[in-house]
Amino acid sequence: QVQLVESGGGSVQPGGSLTLSCTAPKEIFSRCGMGWYRQAPGKESELVSIRSDLGIKVYADSVKGRFTISQDDVKTTMYLQMNSLKIEDTAVYYCVACRIYTRRHYQHWGQGTQVTVSP
Repeated sequence: QVQLVESGGGSVQPGGSLTLSCTAPKEIFSRCGMGWYRQAPGKESELVSIRSDLGIKVYADSVKGRFTISQDDVKTTMYLQMNSLKIEDTAVYYCVACRIYTRRHYQHWGQGTQVTVSP
């Protein structure tokens, strides 16, 4: 069972910042695309940002210019720096790894971390 260990969620006011972290086993980190999806209450999960297995970074239009995905190769950890947070960014954020072409989209999912943006 591959374990993706997430941390960094929390509550913040609009305009604030948070950084999410996701640590993966080395073979997953080096071989697979990794990133984040999110799911807000009553909504489908949506892609937030992905670093593909070729190193290409992709962002949802709704977070472009505000969120930045990065990585630490030594720590085998991905980061999602979230700035200028909006109320609509409130969701459970899931770290994902290893793209598959099914409705699940990614083979491995983390446990999820709550991000709440409120006045």
